[in-house]
Amino acid sequence: MADALLGGLIAQGWAQPDELAVTEPLAERRRELSGRYPQTLVSDTPQAGVDAVLATKPNDIEAAAGALAALSPPRVLSIAAGVRTASLERWLGAGTRVVRAMPNTPALVGAGVSAVAPGSSASADDVGWAVDVLSSVGAVEVTSEQQLDAVTGLSGSGPAYVFLVAEALIAAGVAEGLAPEVADSLVRETIRGAGELLVRADRPPAALRADVTSPGGTTAEGIRVLEHEGVREALAAAVAAATRRSLELGGS
Repeated sequence: MADALLGGLIAQGWAQPDELAVTEPLAERRRELSGRYPQTLVSDTPQAGVDAVLATKPNDIEAAAGALAALSPPRVLSIAAGVRTASLERWLGAGTRVVRAMPNTPALVGAGVSAVAPGSSASADDVGWAVDVLSSVGAVEVTSEQQLDAVTGLSGSGPAYVFLVAEALIAAGVAEGLAPEVADSLVRETIRGAGELLVRADRPPAALRADVTSPGGTTAEGIRVLEHEGVREALAAAVAAATRRSLELGGS
């Protein structure tokens, strides 16, 4: 995700490559990033007194925040899943303003969606800065921190739900006699097209579904089976379970 943000910030003109710095503890990874972004400073030591994005795994974030604390960053955006702003503020010290975010993996192709929530001392300007950073890799919504667990269960985990649907549809197509590569292509393009239509059309999903569901037709029969088999209930249960797990991981 850090790599996606770095590339997005440069591609969108948010910053010039030489205006950014990356801290990476692994030498092999530093060499890789230096090769890809030759004008960007890539080192194993964080820079002092500058705004920072914490994009480590949750297990590593306390150590990373501790290393940053001595350098007094004015503000920090954290995209570590499940790590509360109260913990970040404690590790970073009282002088640092914190914004927490939950992005999702389509950010890797510039099509993500993130939610941001301010910490106790973050200002509207700090939230705006975080929104600007994350807008380089997709859409952004501003929420409260209490809502970030639900965001995690919905959009954070949401791509995996879509991928599972894709798996199932491909398998269903093969079961009906399609060649695997044909089924795969049809499903990928169907999901891409439906997603694009959903984003561009200023209409609710139910209306778009009704457009392609003629009474007594093939789609109506397929939808009838999906409703009978409890697809809505299964998705609701999945989002609820992922939300609960986010709460558990965050210690709430």
